[in-house]
Amino acid sequence: MIEFLLAGATLGLASGISPGPILALVLTQTLRYGRREGILVSFAPLISDLPIVAFAILFLSRLSDTGPLMGVISVGGAVFLAVLGFESFRSRMAVASPAGAEPRSLFKAVTLNLLNPHVYLFWITVGAPLVLRGSAKGLAAPAAFLVAFYVCLVGSKVTIAILLGRARHLLTGNGYVYTMRFIGGAMFLLAMWLLAQGLHQLDRS
Repeated sequence: MIEFLLAGATLGLASGISPGPILALVLTQTLRYGRREGILVSFAPLISDLPIVAFAILFLSRLSDTGPLMGVISVGGAVFLAVLGFESFRSRMAVASPAGAEPRSLFKAVTLNLLNPHVYLFWITVGAPLVLRGSAKGLAAPAAFLVAFYVCLVGSKVTIAILLGRARHLLTGNGYVYTMRFIGGAMFLLAMWLLAQGLHQLDRS
């Protein structure tokens, strides 16, 4: 069981701090609305991953060709991420509750995670096989893997949101605008990357 605990902790920490759409959203929501919204984004995998894990196990057991479906998911994720990047790029000021604007942090994060093909690929190629392998030894091993994975995944992103939230007051005026533009530009690049991968997968199908 120890090896599954260590595997879950290592993979969760690596996923939590690796650059990607959800981490970018943690940063933007924290900067725009405060650390509470960044923390909400951090908890999104606990909601979105349940159907993804079930999907991964189903496809792993059937060993079907997931290329076309992954292509569609990737294109959808690229569009949604580009919209979020545009919102970040046009942001002009950091206030706790922008007038007339709802953060909708959890909704954005859950939607983005469901449209991120790399989450599916992780669970199909790494996560689900480990869970199935551990289940052969009983329930303790897969449970240890899942608990360690999500504690480290969510915990690392929550830590980033808290640290950024404490330093948020340092980003004012042009400093805030340029930071948000940089993150928005990074989101556009991620969107282009997802789009290219999605079109490539659709072209091969």
